Amino acid sequence: MRKLKLQVQMSVDGYVAGPNGELDWMTWNLDSKLINFITELTDSSDTILLGRKMTEGFVNYWEAVQPNSPEYSFALKMVNTPKVIFTKTLDKPIGKNTSLAKGNLSDEITKLKKQEGKDIVVYGGAGFVSALIQGRHIDEFNFFINPVMINKGMRIFDLANMRQELLLVSAIPYECGITVLRYQLK
Repeated sequence: MRKLKLQVQMSVDGYVAGPNGELDWMTWNLDSKLINFITELTDSSDTILLGRKMTEGFVNYWEAVQPNSPEYSFALKMVNTPKVIFTKTLDKPIGKNTSLAKGNLSDEITKLKKQEGKDIVVYGGAGFVSALIQGRHIDEFNFFINPVMINKGMRIFDLANMRQELLLVSAIPYECGITVLRYQLK
């Protein structure tokens, strides 16, 4: 069965975005070793899951990257990888290589995990990831801890109404200041 892997940027104090979704606090000057790790994580997956609220920004950003950009080869991966948008409100997909999942969250995740292929990566948004955590659907957590405290904003743990014990797989600091904490559910 395929694994569902979370990749999420987070402040030291546990926020994934500012109060209005701001990402201006994130570390953007990534070092080559962290870029290699992100590439490996991406290459181990062949499906991307997105919540509806995050989809438009995600799709628009990656589809707009130009061939002369240093991000272009990675952008092609993001555009060409099939993306599943979890939504109750959209009637048609947004962007290239996207489809909609409108059914029960648990049923949709189970169906995706049972399909043949590589693992599945989820990027967000906050409410969608919270629901995945609450339902114990995430098999591997990759927390990209940025060296900043933003004091208020959006969190992903607030919906989890039960204790979930994790097993530390690795904790790797990178030159750019980000530390990646990788956990699995116990």
